[in-house]
Amino acid sequence: MQDKPATAPRGRKPRLADRLRCQLEEEIATGQLAGGTRLDEAGLAKRFGVSRTPVREALSSLASAGLVETRPRQGAVVAGLSLSDLIQMFEVMAELEALCTRLAARRMTEAERTQLEQTLQACIDAADPARPNDYYDANLAFHEAIYAGSHNAYLAEQTRQLRNRLQPYRRTQLAGLGRIETSCREHAEIVDAIRQADAISAEGAMRRHVTIQADTFAELAAHSPEQRTAVDSA
Repeated sequence: MQDKPATAPRGRKPRLADRLRCQLEEEIATGQLAGGTRLDEAGLAKRFGVSRTPVREALSSLASAGLVETRPRQGAVVAGLSLSDLIQMFEVMAELEALCTRLAARRMTEAERTQLEQTLQACIDAADPARPNDYYDANLAFHEAIYAGSHNAYLAEQTRQLRNRLQPYRRTQLAGLGRIETSCREHAEIVDAIRQADAISAEGAMRRHVTIQADTFAELAAHSPEQRTAVDSA
């Protein structure tokens, strides 16, 4: 029988599973968990001092994002990606996000523009290099507001799926010197173009924003043996 989703105390197990997922994401992105590494539920539960249920939930979430795959006789293992694979995925991500932004500039309602401005302010408030996870969460809400503003559910879902696949690598690039501050300025440029309903400028600003993320991650990987291991292990 499958475990039922935890309901009491409300939210406790999902939050724990999310924390485990974030930790494992970081270890995958930084190379501590290289491609092909077996992720044993019992071993992870012992390591983190938790039951196997939140571990199973975290692994399921990572598998849904494509970061973990299930292999015969091995169970869950870290999926391997080359640096070339990642750069190509970032290129596609830049185009998907740019299209979302072009449509959002044309289609966002006034209420949606106001909400987008609020997510920009949240990014500014969270722009502290000492709290990269807080900034990442605010950044996520900013991009989600643009997906919603595109009023194209299929495009939003495809963009979200690829973003989830790249999530740990997008998170890691925030470690670049001054990257969070620069990211905020890029967000402001995007919002300004959307506010003016300038679809072409908005599209270009978003494309540059995501392309810079790819460049930043590639630079970090080039100077970090651990990250080269993370993306070159297949």
